[in-house]
Amino acid sequence: MAYEKIWVDNEKLNKTEVKKLKKDGLEVFKDIPYYAENGFESIPKEEWDSFKWAGLYLQRPKEDGYFMMRINVPSGVLSFEQAETLASICNDYGRGVFDVTTRQAIQFHWLQIENIPDIFNRLERVGLSTAGACGDITRNIVGNPLAGIDPNELFDTEPIVREIYEYFQHNKDFSNLPRKYKMSISTNVHNAANAEINCVSYTPAIKEIDGENVKGFHVKVGGGLSARPYLADTLDIFLRPDQVKEVAIAITKIFRDFGYREKRHLARLKFLLADWGPEKFKEKIIEYTGLLHSKGEEQQKDWNAGYFYGVHPQKQKGLNYIGFNVPVGRLHADEVHEIAIISNDYGNGEIRTCNSQNIIIPNIPDEKVESLLEEKIFERITIEPRKFMAYSVSCTGIEFCNLALVETKERMRRVAEYLDEQIALDVPVRLHMIGCPNSCGQRQIADIGLQGIKMKSKEKGLIEAFEIYVGGTLNNGGKFNEKLKGKVEGDYLQVVLREFLTYFREEKHPSELFFDFVERVGIEPLQGELDRILGNVTANVS
Repeated sequence: MAYEKIWVDNEKLNKTEVKKLKKDGLEVFKDIPYYAENGFESIPKEEWDSFKWAGLYLQRPKEDGYFMMRINVPSGVLSFEQAETLASICNDYGRGVFDVTTRQAIQFHWLQIENIPDIFNRLERVGLSTAGACGDITRNIVGNPLAGIDPNELFDTEPIVREIYEYFQHNKDFSNLPRKYKMSISTNVHNAANAEINCVSYTPAIKEIDGENVKGFHVKVGGGLSARPYLADTLDIFLRPDQVKEVAIAITKIFRDFGYREKRHLARLKFLLADWGPEKFKEKIIEYTGLLHSKGEEQQKDWNAGYFYGVHPQKQKGLNYIGFNVPVGRLHADEVHEIAIISNDYGNGEIRTCNSQNIIIPNIPDEKVESLLEEKIFERITIEPRKFMAYSVSCTGIEFCNLALVETKERMRRVAEYLDEQIALDVPVRLHMIGCPNSCGQRQIADIGLQGIKMKSKEKGLIEAFEIYVGGTLNNGGKFNEKLKGKVEGDYLQVVLREFLTYFREEKHPSELFFDFVERVGIEPLQGELDRILGNVTANVS
């Protein structure tokens, strides 16, 4: 029985909502074969945005007819067959550009409508899907990339992620949400799934129930970034593993039925939670599920930001997982093919993606580790990256994205390489670069966030520039970084960052992290230093 769209009579619905009432977003899957047969010109312009529900965006410029495709990878776990299929599709249709996203998904570019049905068929044969990778729907479910092999997890969450992911796949009861809807499920005690910035997160917890210590989850609701970022609130709820699906359905129903549909920029679940508060939200969940246990003991200890570099023992004796750096998340399809072959030869063929845009090869026997690391491909995709390259994250940027204001991906790579040549630090500094306020590169949680803008220049007209933000973290509940005044012209970003980080090196305590430094000295000295640097740069240019 179809659910009732209780918002149907709302006269203030935005245009997108009105359109969704007439045609469900998932209907685009039925339309694609016709468009593929008749070419890009057969797609009505008003239908371009509908392709999001199929994981497709038109890349810049839209009129050229090339698509970006996002493929879901729940928990970041890829089998050998899946990795091989992705590499072959990317080579055949995507010019070899293979990107790992900050939500463990995979992105292709340069796809044409004529090829989409074949791509869908090839993905389906190996159990992959693009449904819900974009659009007002449940997105790829982020999880622990070490699920099932992690010595630092309470229990394996991969089966739970898989069950819930498959429940929402192509489910028209939940394909018309007010906005995108992001979920994470992990019991890694180092917060590998970035719990605080998801709409809903299930985090590791233990509660004594009837004299038994039960391993399960706490529930965080209302996180999200973009132009108005929020950190998630923890509800007074404890869940056993077998209750997660029921609660996930309840929360999604609440968002669907009570979320805001008047203004697109105020429609995420975080705005509903902010208005209702955690207690009212919890009571609404209980209306759907019945009584739930109150909170237990939180098991989340700290935040590793999704980084797992090096060789580490798994919970399975004699086996290891190996964390590799993928510079700014970009691989070539041939590299993916080679890594899959190596993983299959030395282990079980799996590759796992991280929200740090990096990869893990699991299940490598002790005696094979050394030989694996001698493979030539691991000179670029290394377990020991240089410090700035190791902790640099970037969104897609103006190269492909219609929302971006500046070029990011290649620029972030060049900046990291430059800094690694110019300055040595005793601690990592996480640099995140984004091309617009939507923050796909998660600028708000970086040590140093770089947000692209357009800036007027007397000599050059409208140019690419950056704002600098400092002091973000998800440790201890999280704190978003703060904006420093001033705009940095893109051409001088490398020099400005070098000078800024030199100041950090000279003023910090031994082993002091950048976040702790910002907390200790405050924003004012950092602002003064940036002002001085920008003044010098301007003077030298003049």
